[in-house]
Amino acid sequence: MIDALFFGVGLFAVAIGIWRAVRARRTGAGGGLAISLIALGIAFCLLANSAQAVESRIYPSLGRLLSNLATMVAAYGVSVTVAEIGGVRHRRKRIRPAVLLVALVVLAVSFFATRGLPTGVGLFSELYRSNPTLIAYIVVYTSYLGYAVAEIAVVSAGAVRAGTGAFRAGLGVVFVACLVAFAYLVGKIVDLIRDVGAEHPVAEVCEGAFSTPHCALAVGFPAVSVLLLVVGLTVPAFPAAGRALRDARARAELRPLRTHLVERYPDVVRLDHEDGTGRERLLTMMSEISDGLLLAGVDPRLSPPAAVRALRTGEGPASGDAVESAAGTAFEADVTRLRAIAREFRAEPTAGAASPAR
Repeated sequence: MIDALFFGVGLFAVAIGIWRAVRARRTGAGGGLAISLIALGIAFCLLANSAQAVESRIYPSLGRLLSNLATMVAAYGVSVTVAEIGGVRHRRKRIRPAVLLVALVVLAVSFFATRGLPTGVGLFSELYRSNPTLIAYIVVYTSYLGYAVAEIAVVSAGAVRAGTGAFRAGLGVVFVACLVAFAYLVGKIVDLIRDVGAEHPVAEVCEGAFSTPHCALAVGFPAVSVLLLVVGLTVPAFPAAGRALRDARARAELRPLRTHLVERYPDVVRLDHEDGTGRERLLTMMSEISDGLLLAGVDPRLSPPAAVRALRTGEGPASGDAVESAAGTAFEADVTRLRAIAREFRAEPTAGAASPAR
């Protein structure tokens, strides 16, 4: 059951991250959030007990290394996101990836230079005193992650006070995730100091992420923190995803009507029709259709059936053909009107269409 939760949440985060990455290519923003979600999703999958068992059969404690590397990549993505939110993305643009690369290399080298690593979900407690490489591993990992967590905690706390709706709720969850992450990082440093000073450190292997209080702090807390981060980062995406879905459905409904009008009036076409976000493409399509309807002599006040009759036959409106504007914002009213006309257009026979004006 726990593994199903880990894999389910992890794969969901990866899917949302990929969607955000595609969106970021069009908008030029949100790349850091996409990196964070994909890396956090991978880290969450790697933290599952069954995944760590398989990874340890390949190399002892490999699951710990891979999940830590993925978490650091996620921290880099969070750092980029913070810079985007703060409007300082251009600062340290080259330093950030360079620092991440150095930290990842140090972690990998120090990990594989350590002998006697435990299999399964093992802790490194008894190895710190005899393996300085693991001390370097923990210091670099906690320093890099701690700085990123501090950055996002400050930004999320400020956004909770100033934000609204899903954005505020999501960053509130992110702030709680930062508190859990701080507890985990402090615990790592305390354990390191204690185990290095102990004369006879005892090896400890966890049966699960929450099998003992020590395992919960060392393995369970990062899993909880990652889960909260995934939830917090995806909550603000829900309204945008719903809006994108509605816009895509609207474009699909309007496309036949646009195609007909473009064939009759090619000059209404915008050259950048396929550029921009989904909302921008919808606005472009609506503008083209509105221009085409005006050129066809369709009065904006006509009801959808009357508008389609005028479009097909070129006849003027009859009495009672006018209709009141739909309620809502101007954009919502325009979308509702044009979608209604598009539905009527698809339902009407194509014979007898008016010839293009010359």
